[in-house]
Amino acid sequence: MSSQRQETVKRVTAPDIAARKNGTPIVCLTAYTTPVAEILDEHCDLLLVGDSVGMVVHGLPNTVGVTMEMMILHGQAVMRGARKAMVVVDMPFGSYEGGAEAAYANAVRILKETGCQAVKVEAGPTVADTIAYMVQRGVPVMGHVGLRPQAINVDGGFKAKGKAGEERRRILEEAKATAAAGAFAVVVEGVAEGLAREITQAIDVPTIGIGASAGCDGQILVTDDMLGLFDWTPKFVRRYGDLRGEIGKAVAAYADDVRARSFPGPAEIYFAKAG
Repeated sequence: MSSQRQETVKRVTAPDIAARKNGTPIVCLTAYTTPVAEILDEHCDLLLVGDSVGMVVHGLPNTVGVTMEMMILHGQAVMRGARKAMVVVDMPFGSYEGGAEAAYANAVRILKETGCQAVKVEAGPTVADTIAYMVQRGVPVMGHVGLRPQAINVDGGFKAKGKAGEERRRILEEAKATAAAGAFAVVVEGVAEGLAREITQAIDVPTIGIGASAGCDGQILVTDDMLGLFDWTPKFVRRYGDLRGEIGKAVAAYADDVRARSFPGPAEIYFAKAG
């Protein structure tokens, strides 16, 4: 047994995030792989293993086809890379809408098989009761209101929400119900700026905005979007890099070297020992 003391890093927890209401903004990004999680961990309070992995990594047209197995696989990968940030794993479509007991069983499976600290669910008319059921039994839950990607077949596409009328009232009420049910934080996606501020002021847990408002208690983006890995990004994304362009340049240089037989060179090959 080594006599050296192992360095310990305190991981961010659900109570830590909940305590940030009206405090220093919470920094969140998505992560799906070990190396990216290692890079993001230094800078983020929370990493979300989003069901966006279906579109970003697997090329699916939306998130509806994402499975429990996919979420668990990527959750395990992110947990291998994240040491400090809280890791939250999305519950995929169909894993929690069928009833509180089934949702709890699936959430427990995610927690046990990945080691993550919480799960996330998209709000809906029946979801608040399910959140309460899970939280009361030891499962930390993050909610999600506004634009709900898993409801794309009902909504007819990815459309901004809550600009006026009954829809605005409904989203506000869903956010209040989600917080009252025990969610430690609520993602607010793709809503009118004024509504995002109203939700932030109306509930006593942090709001995490994405296409919402700078007035939210934190922000999240899909990492691949903000790094510029795609040739198109939503209106609410600010590109902080151009990795698509950088990768293209690097691959082009590699291809040129291969065709010119200048790669591999002496530095990249092995030689037999003399004698």
